[in-house]
Amino acid sequence: MRTAVITGGAGGLGQALARRLLGQGWHVAIVDLPGNELDAAAGLGAEVSTWSCDLTDERAVAGTCAGILAARPTIDLVVYNAGITQIGLFADMPSDVHRKVFAVNYFGAVHVAAALLQAVRRSRGAHLAISSVAGFAPLHRRSAYSASKHALEGFFRTLASEERPHGVRVHIAAPSFVATNIGNPERRPGGIARPGSATDGVDYMDADTAAEVILDGVRRGRETIPVGRVARMAWWINRLAPGLYVRLMERNISDSRD
Repeated sequence: MRTAVITGGAGGLGQALARRLLGQGWHVAIVDLPGNELDAAAGLGAEVSTWSCDLTDERAVAGTCAGILAARPTIDLVVYNAGITQIGLFADMPSDVHRKVFAVNYFGAVHVAAALLQAVRRSRGAHLAISSVAGFAPLHRRSAYSASKHALEGFFRTLASEERPHGVRVHIAAPSFVATNIGNPERRPGGIARPGSATDGVDYMDADTAAEVILDGVRRGRETIPVGRVARMAWWINRLAPGLYVRLMERNISDSRD
């Protein structure tokens, strides 16, 4: 039985990905912060294991990954889904907020990749990074979030080149707005919020649809997987006419300070 590790797997998109993989006969190791969501994720099926971990703590990540490696014969897919968003102008952002966003969105993924790199090589498996439209294009009022996703994409695109000789595939999925926490923002100081909670987005997708598109892209071997109509349009417009993209983005992203 193949094993997938999903960070941030107790959240809306993480659970949607887990359900689809479970339906395809995988074992899914869900890694997330302790709490009710992680406890509930254990009920997704018999082939689910849950692992409590703060991804910003490198030692904790190493210990958690060692436990997963001891429990599972192979690691065939690692999904880097954990993340937070940040909504607000850079002019109003404390520097520690910028660091927090990078600690979760970028370094959390790097810590897990380092701990599971050899296992994925042995299985000739795959890494799947959940990025964002903000990973390849600017996104108004999300400077820290966009920077962290740009860094994530730079890391995984380089990792793809390094791991290809080992038979390892690397995929980057770029959703636009996935509505997983609308109406439940839990906004924290500095504009940090749960992913999928923004109210100024456009053309929202539900988590199950996004998971279907992402895993279909993996099955087809696509290195870049734009997720949704807006993401596909943004990808091409930003490549062909970046100035036009910025004007459209600023026109469509609300300036409301929610």
